[in-house]
Order: sequence, then structure tokens, then C-alpha cells
Amino acid sequence: MFEDRVVFARFRPYLPTAFLALLIFYFGVNALTGERGLLHGQRREATLAEDVRRLKALRAEREALQTEVRLLSDDNLSRDLLEEKARTMLGFADPSDYVIRNQ
Repeated sequence: MFEDRVVFARFRPYLPTAFLALLIFYFGVNALTGERGLLHGQRREATLAEDVRRLKALRAEREALQTEVRLLSDDNLSRDLLEEKARTMLGFADPSDYVIRNQ
């Protein structure tokens, strides 16, 4: 029992230093290998490039939808677009149209 106290008393001054060394090691490892670490830069860049590509596609789709809405609005109604939408939704065809069915 007395020997345990002697060993503990001998290493007690080094405990804060050991704790700080372990803490620095922990944060160093996470700085390199963590989710936002230095070693994951390529994956972040690839994800960013994919997100930019998706954003451009969504913006183009949004612009096309806004154009279609503008053409179908009451003050600027496009008869051709309205007829096309009605045929698509109702499943009708003009007698002069050629109809090709995919099954």
C-alpha cells in the first residue's frame, strides 16, 4: 500500500503534461484525418464540383419552368404551348398528327 503511494507521488507531476500531450495528439489526428481534415481535401473538392454541377442543372431547369409559366400566364398566353399541354395531359391528338406509341 505504501509503495503504491510512492509510485503515484513520483508520477503525479507528470500527469498534466501527459494529459496535454494526449489532448494535442487527439486534435492533431483529427486535424489530419477528420471529416474536414487535411487529408480529405480531394473528396471535398469532388463533392463541391458535383454540387456545382447539380446547381447549374437546377438553375437551367428553373429557368425553363419560369419561361413556361410566363408563356402560360393570362396576360401572355401562347396558344401553341397551351394546345401542347392540353394534348399531353388529356391524351388527345390532332387528326393530322402522326402518333407513335411506346409500350
